[in-house]
Amino acid sequence: MHGMSTDRTWLEHAPLPELMAQATAKRDAAFGRLVSYSRKVFIPLTKLCRDVCHYCTFAERPRAGHPAYLSADDVLAIARAGAAAGCTEALFTLGDKPELRYRAAREALGALGHETTISYLREMCALVLKQTSLLPHVNPGVMTRDEIESLREVSASMGVMLESSSARLCEPGQVHYGSPDKAPAARLATIALAGELAVPFTTGILIGIGETRAERLESLLAIRELHERHGHIGEVIVQNFRAKPNTKRASAPDPDLDDLLWSVAVTRLILPDDVHVQAPPNLSRGVYEKLISAGIDDWGGVSPITPDHVNPEAPWPHLDDLARRTAAMGKILVARLPAYPRAVAQPERWFAPAVATRVRQLADSQGWARDDVWAPGVPIAPQPKPALLDSVDPLIEATIAKAAAGRRLNEAEIVRLFSARDADYHRVTTAADELRQAVSGDVVRYVVNRNINYTNICYYRCKFCAFSKGRTHEALRGTPYDLDWDEIVRRAQEAWDRGATEVCLQGGIHPDYTGATYIGICKAIKAAVPGMHIHAFSPLEVTQGAATIGRSLSEFLAELRAAGLGTLPGTAAEILDDEIRAIICPDKINTAQWIAVARAAHALGLRTTSTIMYGHVESPLNWARHLLVLRDLQAETGGFTEFVPLPFVHMEAPMYLRGLARKGPTLREAVLMHAVGRLVLHPLITNIQTSWVKMGPEGAAMCLNAGANDMGGTLMNESISRAAGTQHGQEYPPEAMEALISGIGRVPMQRDTLYRRVSNDRRSSSFNAPELAPVVQTPPRKVLAAE
Repeated sequence: MHGMSTDRTWLEHAPLPELMAQATAKRDAAFGRLVSYSRKVFIPLTKLCRDVCHYCTFAERPRAGHPAYLSADDVLAIARAGAAAGCTEALFTLGDKPELRYRAAREALGALGHETTISYLREMCALVLKQTSLLPHVNPGVMTRDEIESLREVSASMGVMLESSSARLCEPGQVHYGSPDKAPAARLATIALAGELAVPFTTGILIGIGETRAERLESLLAIRELHERHGHIGEVIVQNFRAKPNTKRASAPDPDLDDLLWSVAVTRLILPDDVHVQAPPNLSRGVYEKLISAGIDDWGGVSPITPDHVNPEAPWPHLDDLARRTAAMGKILVARLPAYPRAVAQPERWFAPAVATRVRQLADSQGWARDDVWAPGVPIAPQPKPALLDSVDPLIEATIAKAAAGRRLNEAEIVRLFSARDADYHRVTTAADELRQAVSGDVVRYVVNRNINYTNICYYRCKFCAFSKGRTHEALRGTPYDLDWDEIVRRAQEAWDRGATEVCLQGGIHPDYTGATYIGICKAIKAAVPGMHIHAFSPLEVTQGAATIGRSLSEFLAELRAAGLGTLPGTAAEILDDEIRAIICPDKINTAQWIAVARAAHALGLRTTSTIMYGHVESPLNWARHLLVLRDLQAETGGFTEFVPLPFVHMEAPMYLRGLARKGPTLREAVLMHAVGRLVLHPLITNIQTSWVKMGPEGAAMCLNAGANDMGGTLMNESISRAAGTQHGQEYPPEAMEALISGIGRVPMQRDTLYRRVSNDRRSSSFNAPELAPVVQTPPRKVLAAE
């Protein structure tokens, strides 16, 4: 890039192609292939305004029979229509302080119970936030500190167009004469206050209103200085003036295309890399490609249902057409929220609590808007999206080639794979499927097993867990239980009779349980059902059990193995990054402790699974760190049998109900976890399992076509995901497993825990199995160490 890219003389006079080339290079380095937009609905709260800008047709005078303000019912009707159309933003547009000019405004506000327009605006934002799924964004003009603080409680972002920092435009004969709120000092002061108060903010310049290019550069430098001080400006809009009838500038010429492109390019070059540059697509129809070539990375708000009330003569483009036109330039259209991912990644800093909750509900793992209504555990059929691009990012191709060769990827490369969308997403999933074919062929395995959750009483307080209960009914959202050993053995025997080869035993960390309890459970099952494989006890239970009887991890694991333990589930991993564990399970074992149990088990010849529980508060960077922990340990021990992605089921999870988590991964993210897992862990972990109970049958089938080769267990009883709200059932019997697998053209194979083919006897027993007898959830009791 030109060493003097922000030198004003060079910016004013450099050839336009050179400016645009440098601007696009800077844009691509910062934002890659993505061009964003916000799916919004316009809510023109009032068109009264005390200012008299010479180009504006939005502002109106009071008229008899026309309400000065939209009513609450009007606001809600527009907002609900927007929510129904898939919008995430409620854009409140309004004039500046009309009550200071018009008696009609004061009287209307009085009838509504307010003294100021901004006070009424706050009430309407609160109403939309409470009654709909939308996030308010407000453009109320110049504001005081108190007004910004008040609106921050009920909005995700705010905006004030600087338009120009030139006070000359406020002089007689100029466009802002007679408009006190357009004084540059007042507008810059508002932008600065918003920064001090940590408000995600939008501003911009309006070109073609009588300013010079030098004055545009001054405006952009002023915006840059404020952002460098506070870091709060998400986007800068480059809006081109359009002459409108019945205004004082009706005969003024619109800025020509080169002037617009120059303005976009210099905006990109002047602003820091973390500020987005926007040009409204409805004001420049037919020149989309040139705007992208000038350096924009955002189209702004696009409404599927309401007009642009500021520029009513310019209809919005159809979103499908906008996506196609964007793709034609090698870019991927991605929906965003009113605030950009940089703010979404730090909700505690940038949003009031109620707003932060809504942001989390609407966001994906990278801070963009969720792109579908699917969620783990929800019985909504997944809707795969076709690719619009016909090219794949060369960096994606290089990363795939490195992974397929069995080389260790670094964190940035893994994050790149998780960021894949459109053609890049399809390439990653296809590459993972090709690798699955090479490693595992067309066989899809599953195990007939039974989950036995022996207690739901737990003294840990993991914020994602809807399964565990306290010790007394008063502390609960459900009934606590602590299974009698006879009931555990009965379930194991019944599972054997129904063709199972494995019982999977896990539960809460009961305060009365010791290591001897776990040993005793294994012995009881083996005494009654000697052929049953016991797959039991996460690293958390092993750590706790060993500590209670004064054994080392290796000593305790050896005792469990002698008692009949066959393998261990690699659960309690959640996210193997202590930055995230400190948030979601601060009192649980840390990453090093989890690794220590797995390493000790592997050293004794006890194989374990490996898991990840994702889609809550973490990001792709944390996923990358987690996968590398697993890969590195597998390279050392070879003890993992499989990798099992477990998407977060949000519906009843405490941290979701408290507004502290997302709605689980999006469908794209969930499928990518299987695909990227296949690539990153190759060739060390050869089995990638998909969870039908969380993904649902259709979602599991998608994962089987994106790198997975295993369907996990039939389960018989599933309690943990069900407690979190999944609606995909408790059992997926062999008949259903094999129908699903055969239905996608693959070959089903019933396996045991260690991936060996089961005997014909076991297989035949598993089909047409009798109904399960009712379970007995034994009430809490005092547990003796060696019952």
